[in-house]
Amino acid sequence: MRRRQFIAGLGSAAAWPLVARGQQPAMPTIGFLSSQSRQFEDLRLTPFRQGLKETGFVEGQNVVIEYRWGENQYDRLPALAADLVRHHVNVLVSAGGTPGALAAKAASTTTSILFVNGADPVKLGLVASLNRPGGNVTGVNLFSNMVGSKQLELLHELVPAPVVVGFLVNPITNLAESDTEEMQATATALGRKLLVVHARTANEIDQAFSTLIEQEAKALLVEGDPLFNNRKEQIVALAARYVLPTIYQFRVFVAAGGLMSYGSSISDSYRQVGHYAGRILKGEKPTDLPVLQPTKFELVINLKAAKALGLNVPQRLLYTADEVIE
Repeated sequence: MRRRQFIAGLGSAAAWPLVARGQQPAMPTIGFLSSQSRQFEDLRLTPFRQGLKETGFVEGQNVVIEYRWGENQYDRLPALAADLVRHHVNVLVSAGGTPGALAAKAASTTTSILFVNGADPVKLGLVASLNRPGGNVTGVNLFSNMVGSKQLELLHELVPAPVVVGFLVNPITNLAESDTEEMQATATALGRKLLVVHARTANEIDQAFSTLIEQEAKALLVEGDPLFNNRKEQIVALAARYVLPTIYQFRVFVAAGGLMSYGSSISDSYRQVGHYAGRILKGEKPTDLPVLQPTKFELVINLKAAKALGLNVPQRLLYTADEVIE
């Protein structure tokens, strides 16, 4: 009898750690929704994870991240957002612009949602105000249309002759109308004619460049749209082929061979969102976290591209640039 009791006791002791492990709480989960591809977002995930780490969370150690990729097919985003909500994520992070942010907000009124977005979140109905978001949504607003005027001024300084300036726009996005109005006002003030060309697909980007050349555009500004970001190699190659000086919003275009970029630091914005995600996991609420605005803007110039275009970059621009690629 004693032997049987001893063996039974051993069995109970061996089973106890398994039961204890089974009772351990599951790690919190972040849903990461992007309108773009994993390949495009990879560089942005590094600062996002850094922001998480600053609040004590490391992917795979004490937090899980579920990824969903829209692959530039905006109509997929509502279903992808709803899928993450069904997985009961603790925080839903929307990256890649307005379409994802709107899809995430429509998917849930209770799940904590963070966005990285260029359009005015108040006008979009994402938040009640920047300082007091209300509800379950907050994030980082890049205010893309606010940097457009500065981009056109920089382009004017680099290509000073009074010429036709093209503006490549994706007409199906929420920023299209406001961006165009802002650029038109700035172009008029600078004595330039603004030629707006639209593109919704990769093929339409090719057609837009053909129109620019036919209408004798001598410079180009590219809207900071997810479609264009994901087609940066195509756009940079077309600008080089047609010898068209072009300014972009993000550094990745210049790193890919483009001429110049000016805009808010995407890396810093994603780090801020990661930091907010960690704070929410620790118990804070989106309604108490004001929408963050950019604090760091970057001017990047590619001298090799400038030389290929036959341009002499003014010393003032070189001195003020945050980075010069040679």
